[in-house]
Amino acid sequence: DPGYVPSPLIGKPAPEFSMPHLDDPQQRLQRSDLLGKVSLVNVWATWCTGCRQEHETLLTLAREGGVPIFGINWKDDGAGTGSETLWIPYAAVGVDEEGGTAIDWGVYGAPETFLIGADGTVLYKHIAPMTLAVWREEFMPRIAAARSGSGLQ
Repeated sequence: DPGYVPSPLIGKPAPEFSMPHLDDPQQRLQRSDLLGKVSLVNVWATWCTGCRQEHETLLTLAREGGVPIFGINWKDDGAGTGSETLWIPYAAVGVDEEGGTAIDWGVYGAPETFLIGADGTVLYKHIAPMTLAVWREEFMPRIAAARSGSGLQ
């Protein structure tokens, strides 16, 4: 795929970040919240059509409870984010209003989803709306490998 841009973060520690929570700006979402368990970081926005397309899939994944999903609400003006149902599948959502955190993660469009190992290492990056097929084919084998300690990237 000539449009695919691999992430330079694969195999490296996830970037340090600290953002206010969407539902409680007094709390912070930080890199340390990702540690100790395999997790997903999903970059989304209310203006993002692809984010709305993947919403049902993320709800399904959240209901199954296989891995926690952390959201980065990217370059949103805040309109509707408190009342929208888009943030419901997330364990927590950080607000990246100016886009600085997304830059550190190498994000160039939404949605993007990162698989993070329990040690905070970026294991995989998916660019485009998440689907159940992508989940099964790309994420599940990597999650199983991460949990078994084989280190599959």
